[in-house]
Amino acid sequence: MKYEIVAENGKAKSAHMETVHGTIETPVFMNVGTVGAIKGAVSTADLKEIGCQVELSNTYHLHVRTGDKLIKEFGGLREFMHWDRPVLTDSGGFQVFSLASLRKIKEEGVSFNSHIDGHRIFMGPEESMQIQSNLGSTIAMAFDECPPALADRKYIEKSVARTERWLMRCKTEMTRLNEQPDTVNKEQLLFGINQGGILNDVRTANADRISELDLDGYAVGGLAVGETHEQMYDVLDAVVPHLPKNKPTYLMGVGTPLNIIEGVARGIDFFDCVYPSRNGRHGHVYTKMGKLNMFNKKYELDHKPIEEGCQCPACRDFSRAYIRHLLKAGEMLGMRLCTLHNLYFYNHLMEDIRASIREGRFEQFRKEMTESMTQGSV
Repeated sequence: MKYEIVAENGKAKSAHMETVHGTIETPVFMNVGTVGAIKGAVSTADLKEIGCQVELSNTYHLHVRTGDKLIKEFGGLREFMHWDRPVLTDSGGFQVFSLASLRKIKEEGVSFNSHIDGHRIFMGPEESMQIQSNLGSTIAMAFDECPPALADRKYIEKSVARTERWLMRCKTEMTRLNEQPDTVNKEQLLFGINQGGILNDVRTANADRISELDLDGYAVGGLAVGETHEQMYDVLDAVVPHLPKNKPTYLMGVGTPLNIIEGVARGIDFFDCVYPSRNGRHGHVYTKMGKLNMFNKKYELDHKPIEEGCQCPACRDFSRAYIRHLLKAGEMLGMRLCTLHNLYFYNHLMEDIRASIREGRFEQFRKEMTESMTQGSV
């Protein structure tokens, strides 16, 4: 991997990152395809058309349904889903720990019941790395515990210490796997994850320790899980300066367009969130003037596209009135068009952010977008 910062505006940075599966220009939004597909009937051909650079899939979900060993037989996830650009797989930690009533945490790892058929599964750092190696992703995430952001200090400190020990095991196992003759991607990258709730002292101490491991990249996890936006930004202000500036940084599971802009302002490179696809399936679409509810009766006779000037597949060919009609009729096409628009909006928002940083006008862009997008949903 080669990661080169090409421009900076304050703490905001834009970088060129070369991987075995292609280049990534940051800041970047990763389109979330949990089980190897974007919900809303979006294909990999669609992803290319709407400007997606990186697709993100989920280790846990692909392990319990279809199975990573089967996917390995096809040459890994990229071959399986016909995608020739970078893929990031998250470790499954967040999903495992969201199954609070179904799991038991030990030093070795976590035992839990599958949410699909209830059968007992064990996953630890080595198992997570093995699954992600079978999937052959470009970037693998370390296996971590994601404690509730507002959990008490004693629990968070214990959890973070265990996650650090797990990270060491992930690194060792990744090195071993990348040396195996049948490994799908022998140049798979490993990102470590910073945790610590909203306790900045725990966060920064953890960031300092994991930075010493010289990993390929670093993520800030455990945010957007109950804390306020202000608390999240405060954590980023504290933590990001303690992560290596010459490595990519990733804010996991965040968020709204304005969350992303604020994350960029604090030095974040990578983002992902289900909002654009989930909201699209419910007829909520993003524009530079705020979010629109396409079920609103005011669009019943509206000839305009979702957003004037947008070149997404929905806005190029269809009116608000037609898309509203499809949604009201329960037609999948309506959900698909809204999802495509939202993903296009997010991907091209990142293009605009990159341009603003590289042209030295990010702060002005940040101010203008904040003003326009806080007008409210209509």
